[in-house]
Amino acid sequence: MRYALPAFILVALFAMLMLRGYVHSEILADHRIRPPAPTGQVPDKILEGGPVIDARDKADPKALTVPDHRLVLTFDDGPDPVWTPKVLDELKKYNAHAVFFVTGTMTSRHPELVERMVREGHEVGLHTFNHPDLSFQSTGRIDWELSQNQLALAGAAGIRTSLFRPPYSSFSDALDDKSWPVTQYIGSRGYITAFNNTDSEDWKRPGVDAIIKQATPKGTRGSIVLMHDSGGDRSQTVAALGRFLPDMKNRGYRFTNLTEALGAPSAHTEVTGPELWKGRAFVSAVAFSEATTEVLVVGLAVIGVLVFARFGLMLILSFAHARKVRRKGFSWGRPVTERVSVLVPAYNERECIANTVRSLMSSDHSIEVIVIDDGSSDGTADIVEALGLASVRVVRQQNAGKPAALNNGIRHARYDIVVMMDGDTVFEPSTVGELVQPFGDPRVGAVAGNAKVGNRDSLIGAWQHIEYVMGFNLDRRMYDLLGCMPTIPGAVGAFRREALERVGGMSEDTLAEDTDITMAMHRDGWRVVYAEKARAWTEAPESVQQLWSQRYRWSYGTMQAIWKHRGALVERGPSGRFGRVGLPLVSLFMVLAPLLAPLIDVFLLYGLVFGPTEKTIAAWLGVLAIQLVCAAYAFRLDRERLTHLVSLPLQQLLYRQLMYVVLLQSWITALTGGRLRWQKLRRTGAVEAPGVIPSPRRGADDRRPVA
Repeated sequence: MRYALPAFILVALFAMLMLRGYVHSEILADHRIRPPAPTGQVPDKILEGGPVIDARDKADPKALTVPDHRLVLTFDDGPDPVWTPKVLDELKKYNAHAVFFVTGTMTSRHPELVERMVREGHEVGLHTFNHPDLSFQSTGRIDWELSQNQLALAGAAGIRTSLFRPPYSSFSDALDDKSWPVTQYIGSRGYITAFNNTDSEDWKRPGVDAIIKQATPKGTRGSIVLMHDSGGDRSQTVAALGRFLPDMKNRGYRFTNLTEALGAPSAHTEVTGPELWKGRAFVSAVAFSEATTEVLVVGLAVIGVLVFARFGLMLILSFAHARKVRRKGFSWGRPVTERVSVLVPAYNERECIANTVRSLMSSDHSIEVIVIDDGSSDGTADIVEALGLASVRVVRQQNAGKPAALNNGIRHARYDIVVMMDGDTVFEPSTVGELVQPFGDPRVGAVAGNAKVGNRDSLIGAWQHIEYVMGFNLDRRMYDLLGCMPTIPGAVGAFRREALERVGGMSEDTLAEDTDITMAMHRDGWRVVYAEKARAWTEAPESVQQLWSQRYRWSYGTMQAIWKHRGALVERGPSGRFGRVGLPLVSLFMVLAPLLAPLIDVFLLYGLVFGPTEKTIAAWLGVLAIQLVCAAYAFRLDRERLTHLVSLPLQQLLYRQLMYVVLLQSWITALTGGRLRWQKLRRTGAVEAPGVIPSPRRGADDRRPVA
């Protein structure tokens, strides 16, 4: 399910979008209109006869006329949700019947209006599904247009009809050598084709008086009047009906259905059995697609506005944060010079642990280092002990997980400030000193450092580098000023020991112990801040599978932490402030909004293939430009080279989808009550920090270090 469901949801989304595009004439639509052609093949009796063509007998086609004092009002292109009800209201007011030639696209979208037409005694005819000029179409396409139109009609009103009017048609004497074969073929399929002999030209919106004048037949002649209830503003048509109907009744005319005027059986046939259920299924699918895509579009628009608002807020607050901490004379309080404890939990980190410990030995702040070996089977602890460093202690324990290792380290720590890092991370010489300075403010309980991707020379590494600089560190500047930092990164964070003891240490309740402890700090009233100069270089996953495992754990752990601390939403004081600011921000932008990420690309793909391609590309490039500006600003704040931003467009297309699948899997795991175990990522030990003495173990063929 975890692998099939994301793919199924994407396919379903695209299918719904395709169905919506189909019933909105964005897919398979043909808007060509053929110019007039010669009339040599059209029989004279057709050209000179009435507006109704019965070509069911190909050898003897007939042209039928409407008797005197009969008016057959016909409305094309509907039903329209705005104008068709108004037209029906006018007809009902004057007890008049009419014929509505409906398209399949509009019928499937507004079936209740077609059902009302039939219920109130009006006649319904086909006007094709997508409204193409049939003289351009093959017989297969004509059959498709008719069958799909009938399918929609069956689903809407439970009937079939034998009446048909071709799109772009006018009088029967306008038939030519291109349209006459179509009329013959339509007749062979059992349909009677109804043209008109009185055109109101209401589609031009010439004014109410002009519409009435053009719709009025001469003398007492029977007539088929062409009007429209869809395709634009039909207010003039509705207004004209309010005068035309009573005026013509006063002149002795009756408004009837076409078959009634011709003295023929009703054009409607009741549909039953599989054909009825197929029609209902189709109409239901269209309704579901319309509703779903509408909700998704609205949701995407809302999320888009919120994301851009967040971008703006992030840029403003990041600028304010940088200006605050970089101004001359800025200080957190008294300088922090006392010795601190650095905890390094390690499990099978033989490739990295030596580099990690050596980087700490280059620290310009006085430290003790405690390496907590969590039951490693690869000799990690032996490697550290073999280094023979006096200020480094190794604590061995049976494998119990990272939170237990950190709590064990806290118990062995001798000092009041505890720095935590990962076993695959290296510090710069100034990192510890920069990380602990905010503790000069007695209100600060924890400090987040600046985690950086060290192995950024691969494409997947470059993508994570962009994510760390833009998505994590820029966020932390904003969250710092808002007072709701959600996560102290496990790679580089520091804690006041008193604060850790007050919240009960590192919890094993979630898989994101760093997020969990940070939220607990907020709820206990401590400030959590960001130290931009406390840089740590971490080894990011180098394969899709490793990245998947890491982010799966992060996503699931974050969801666990949010749920665990949901009580902050209704609490008072610092806890309530975090609950009503921090939790919604994290939930919206880290758990909910990413689920809509693939929708952007589905709409992009649809727009490129079926929509306005130029506008779609322009919109996507516009969004990309905004992201590029934000990323460039984040890189400038972190004093990073902009060259890695070359991969940003590809990251938006591919990396986002991976994160979507990971997040969806986390949702599935959470909703199904599944449990996710810790995963150990394979490390290479290739990352070193600038200013640290390189490891003597590196060979010529090893991956080059960041330095």
